[in-house]
Amino acid sequence: MRGFLLISGLFLTGLSGLVQADGACDDATTQQEMNACAGEGYQAADKALNTTYDEIMGRLDGDSRERLKTAQRAWIEFRDAECDFVGGPTSGGSVNAMVKAGCLEDLTRQRTETLQNYSQCEEGDMSCPVPRQ
Repeated sequence: MRGFLLISGLFLTGLSGLVQADGACDDATTQQEMNACAGEGYQAADKALNTTYDEIMGRLDGDSRERLKTAQRAWIEFRDAECDFVGGPTSGGSVNAMVKAGCLEDLTRQRTETLQNYSQCEEGDMSCPVPRQ
């Protein structure tokens, strides 16, 4: 799993080098540029998720940390499978990288929001898995 994520990250990193020097994704006109911009969007979402995840992990004890790790690994498997499904119709096509990166970005942003919500639970909320700071 980690190898897949590393390879995917390297692929998307490679694509990001193809973007116009000014980074003007709004002006991307070729599929290669649009793929690279989608990859950059996913990278930014993934960075935000990792920051949020690390912050929450720092607030948890041993058992809760392990449960979050288990949940996060399962979520990553779901996300990747879901985006493979979403990208299925474009498999083998030049637009596939953009479609999959867009899916990865959307689901990653949703997961970040979920984790952030855990950080903002009301005091006394027994269904909240993350203790207040």
